[in-house]
Amino acid sequence: MSDSTDLLERAKAVVPRLETNLHKGQAGRIGVVGGSVEYTGAPFFAGISALRVGADLVHVFCCQSAAPVIKSYSPELIVHPVLDEHCAMAKMEKWLDRLHVLVVGPGLGRDHAVLENVTMLLKHCRHSGIKVILDADALHLLTLDFSLARSLSGAILTPNAVEYRRLFGEIKDIGELRELIGKDVTVLEKGLSDKIYDVTVTNQVYQLPPGGSARRCGGQGDLLSGALATFYCWALNCSQETNPALVACFAASLLAKHCNQEAFKEKGRGALCGDMIEQIPKIFREHFEHF
Repeated sequence: MSDSTDLLERAKAVVPRLETNLHKGQAGRIGVVGGSVEYTGAPFFAGISALRVGADLVHVFCCQSAAPVIKSYSPELIVHPVLDEHCAMAKMEKWLDRLHVLVVGPGLGRDHAVLENVTMLLKHCRHSGIKVILDADALHLLTLDFSLARSLSGAILTPNAVEYRRLFGEIKDIGELRELIGKDVTVLEKGLSDKIYDVTVTNQVYQLPPGGSARRCGGQGDLLSGALATFYCWALNCSQETNPALVACFAASLLAKHCNQEAFKEKGRGALCGDMIEQIPKIFREHFEHF
């Protein structure tokens, strides 16, 4: 059985069945940390994608100026305008321990005070055990201090090719990468064919099938990170799954590629991230759902 076929079956297996006795939150409580005056779409795309895949609740921790805009996009998101306050950690802490997975980075920006608060947040996650996905400007933060990731057990990094080179140079050998990032971090390198660098269990690089389209609008990475958070939550909760980060990365990559492809079929070069998000229920049913 090929790696892709095996991973697809494992991804299907972690999806929780919809039962009438479940209560709100059991299918996933996700946090998105990001959203600045310039970038309000990214945390929305990540959060709404997590919900569309099947998470129950999404909290967005953003800067004060971004909160009214993000709230106006969707009433489904629980928005906390705290990220640029001096007491941000005190205000976030009471919510964090209720969450299963955090996505840090969509629309974060590079304001010094905000990055300091995010640094404190990551140190909190180190001690609390919350699983973290690091994307976008959170990866810039790692170029300043990579130890923030090394200390996070089960962290997933989602760089594109340019971000990968900024973080790791030309390293592609799994052994060399393990020396740099430690044994508890998984890397999903985004590209025409996504790659998963798994140093946590198998010590292998998984080259995933190519997909998607030539349309490269903004927001696709945010869609992937939000979907990844929900799949990761489910994989972590599946007692039979021995490598939840690998399975979640595969599932999110497959879903994002097919959403891009389907949106492009309908809208061509005018396809936007919102069009791709609208494809999530259809793609999920075709590839992951079981009744």
